[in-house]
Amino acid sequence: MIAAVVFCVSIAVLGYVLLGYPLLLMLWARISPREIKKTSSERSVSVIVPVRNGARWVEAKIRSLLASNYRPDLIDVLIVSDGSTDATEDLIRGFPDSRVRLLALPSGGKATAVTAGLQHVSGEIIVLTDVRQEFDPDAIRELVACFGDASVGVATGELVIRSGVTSEEYNTGLYWRYEKWIRRNLNRMNVMLGATGSIYAIRRELISPIPRDILLDDVYLPFAVAQRGFRIHFESRARAYDVPTSLQSEFWRKVRTQAGVYQILFHFPALLSPANPRFIHFLSHKLGRLLLPFCLIAAAVSSFCLPGFWRPLALTTQGVSYGLALIDPLIPEQFPLKRFSAAARAFVVLISAALCAIVVFFRPAEELWKETRVTVEPETRSTEDAHGEVG
Repeated sequence: MIAAVVFCVSIAVLGYVLLGYPLLLMLWARISPREIKKTSSERSVSVIVPVRNGARWVEAKIRSLLASNYRPDLIDVLIVSDGSTDATEDLIRGFPDSRVRLLALPSGGKATAVTAGLQHVSGEIIVLTDVRQEFDPDAIRELVACFGDASVGVATGELVIRSGVTSEEYNTGLYWRYEKWIRRNLNRMNVMLGATGSIYAIRRELISPIPRDILLDDVYLPFAVAQRGFRIHFESRARAYDVPTSLQSEFWRKVRTQAGVYQILFHFPALLSPANPRFIHFLSHKLGRLLLPFCLIAAAVSSFCLPGFWRPLALTTQGVSYGLALIDPLIPEQFPLKRFSAAARAFVVLISAALCAIVVFFRPAEELWKETRVTVEPETRSTEDAHGEVG
């Protein structure tokens, strides 16, 4: 009976976090949506781009920002080089536009780079972004329009992942679409749990220094603003575009973001108060994700003690699922089984990342930054360390 209870509770938590809560959230958001009033306005905008060794991306990034459908004299761009050792800094120094500036720093991590950048800009609205993702021409205008509503302190845009060429890249993109579905519903209820790191904006008077070891500036800054009574708004019409990432890169990104949740709890303990409007959402969406690997482990162990036919059923189902994930790298892309094995592998890898996130208690946070593998063109692959995040 104990094994049956442990198994059922583990599966129930897994189902609630991955499917039950998102569906309840969708229904909840439809019943009580809380919209904002956008207004077109002309405000000065400073864009901060922290980068380390982003020479491959930085010129295209700058061009996409300067091509924005926004008054050119109201935009300036600050590239903060976090100890770059490639041609990044030389490219910025030689860029033929006075609106683009370089702030060269010794390597200190993204949080340090962002904090330093915030001290060197003067725009009324500060846009924070990463080097790899190009902006849609209307992105900045759409973000700024959100601040026409006095309740908005942070506005974040939508990251659009371009189509991948492998099952691995397709599944990481599919996962991101699932995340955006949840964010849209959180936004409708005014309980956003952070911003998309590659495209978000903040009122300059609301900025605050970021602790050096913080892994999630796109959660820390928005929560600091929300604590002061302002809204975090998700604007789907403000878009940035990214190329697909490998499952390995997505694993390290999830380790980093899940480890960052532990840090956020330390800095914002009020999130665990039932009086906090984000309590149930933070518990279900953020902390729930951290519990998933432990639920799977508990389900696997308890399966050996289940009564009757439940034992072989549970063990067989888990064995097949984990087996598919294990052999997925050996299965050719065009083989029909690949569709299932790739999904199983993506699930196992992303859940494993939540388990590995506990490393933040034993190792310096900066060691969790890893290189990001992306597909630059369908025919070529490359590796860059460019502070490129997917939210």
